[in-house]
Amino acid sequence: MSDAPARPARRFGPLLDGRDATFRLYAPDARRIELMVEGMIPLPMTRDADGFFAVEVAGLAPGRRYRFRADGLAVPDPAARMQDDDPDGWSVLAAPPEPRLGNTIRPWHEAIIAEIHVGTATPDGTFRALIDRLDHYRDAGFTAIELMPVADFPGKRNWGYDGVLLYAPDRAYGTPDELRALVDAAHARGLGVMLDVVYNHFGPSGNYLPAYAKSFFRQDVPTPWGAAIDLENQTVRGFFTENAAYWLSDFGFDGLRFDAVHALATRGAETFLREIASACRAVRPDAWLVLENHDNISGWMTRDDRLFTAQWNDDWHHVFHVLASGETGGYYAPYAADPVASAARALVEGFVFQGEAYPDAGGHARGTPSLDLPPDAFVAFVQNHDHIGNRPQGDRLAGALAPDRLAFLRFVLMLSPQVPLLFMGEEALLPTPFPFFCDFEGDLAQAVRDGRRAEFAAFFADHDEGAFPDPLDAGTFRAAVLAPEAFAAAPARDALAAFRLLAELRRRHIWPLAASGWQSADSQRAGDAVTACWSFAAGTLVMALNPGPAPAQTPRPVEADAAPLASVGEVVAAEMGLALAPFSAAVWHLPA
Repeated sequence: MSDAPARPARRFGPLLDGRDATFRLYAPDARRIELMVEGMIPLPMTRDADGFFAVEVAGLAPGRRYRFRADGLAVPDPAARMQDDDPDGWSVLAAPPEPRLGNTIRPWHEAIIAEIHVGTATPDGTFRALIDRLDHYRDAGFTAIELMPVADFPGKRNWGYDGVLLYAPDRAYGTPDELRALVDAAHARGLGVMLDVVYNHFGPSGNYLPAYAKSFFRQDVPTPWGAAIDLENQTVRGFFTENAAYWLSDFGFDGLRFDAVHALATRGAETFLREIASACRAVRPDAWLVLENHDNISGWMTRDDRLFTAQWNDDWHHVFHVLASGETGGYYAPYAADPVASAARALVEGFVFQGEAYPDAGGHARGTPSLDLPPDAFVAFVQNHDHIGNRPQGDRLAGALAPDRLAFLRFVLMLSPQVPLLFMGEEALLPTPFPFFCDFEGDLAQAVRDGRRAEFAAFFADHDEGAFPDPLDAGTFRAAVLAPEAFAAAPARDALAAFRLLAELRRRHIWPLAASGWQSADSQRAGDAVTACWSFAAGTLVMALNPGPAPAQTPRPVEADAAPLASVGEVVAAEMGLALAPFSAAVWHLPA
């Protein structure tokens, strides 16, 4: 008997066996459910004791359109594998693919991630068009791509966080088979592939679950998106855990990034996170499972528990943004008191807030101790979709910061041992904006405009009403599209060459250290200068940096007069140590 992982049993979505199909719908609040297959009379479905309705139909081939009628209301299949068009329309019966099981394409510590929005990564904005750009990401030095959410959303353009049919890739991007082809093409080039998934809410339009499955939600637990998803309900948890495993097994993704798990609002959240990690690891034991979690709970990433692999480290981003830009408004304010100390802590411990009072939350404690976690339990970034798109203009740092500060940030990101992530185009320092955009109509469209400004009021306060892009205007979306020719311009070529060098240094020095096993980390501060040391079984990585605008000096970070393997800015030996120009850094690799 084989010990290889097997595709788990499924309760949601249609089952197709040859030309016989079984259709199922969880609808505990419906009196009558009918299956509507195009070209056939409606078929009544039978309810079981758990609230599932089902019916078997012979003689159906893949590609047949269907939907359900719940007490007279036509609704899509919430677990449809494909939609014909938008969520309000017909679902499509899809042939089950061969399962893509086994291990990831490479170890996690080798990840250098490009975060990608499919709709704006190319002028065509499709899975197939992105295949033609994969050589660029491989040749630039990336080893993985992370797709922003692709689950079916209303309209033709969206960041992806308004998905409502979580099993169906949005048809604006292509078909499920075209998404599988993208994953296969990335793997053929040595690129791992991650997918961002959203389980804390459904989008505001196109979600029909409340009409026939009210128990999916807790009306007494409000969230910014409406009633909370009820994670105390085992069937509801199963809908999402099955979905996570589906992306791994049916498409071959190497991992998932779980959006804003701190916003899981009901008491079943901890059980849910444990179940979802288990479901994913049953399909792919070494899956890259990455959290976004403002609560900074280090226990989710302990290696012994085999739960989650890493967490997006917003603390790292926020403090280095404060240092490089001088901006201290909005969610940067809690990092402005002593950003140098916070930078040292972010580098060697991961989280800045580890149980201390958090100013933005009325002084409540935030976070847990993280010093005992290895560096690759954190994903660090200078920019990502959020921190570009949350700015009023959606502008990138490439258009706002001086070149020496940009070079400093990239150096620290790429040559410290946390896993680096860059937003598409950042490798070439493209200034292409990435403002928030969506495709709603009527009152909902205006509510999105107003809500976006209210959510990030501190960032928008200094801008006139007409100074920022309208998220509903198609031109806002078009402004975010990356033009392939932009990468061929001389400044972009120079930036790409510098990034390739950093990626190669990371391959040669940090990968072998990380593979040998992490042991400990510490830091020292001298004025505005910081020395960070990370100890591994195979040696030590040492970085000296000055993250401030004035010259600084630090004691010599290594005993011998060894030359650094790389530096940025002016770093020179001084009588008492090292003299570091503003926004400069150097790194040493000391064998064991």
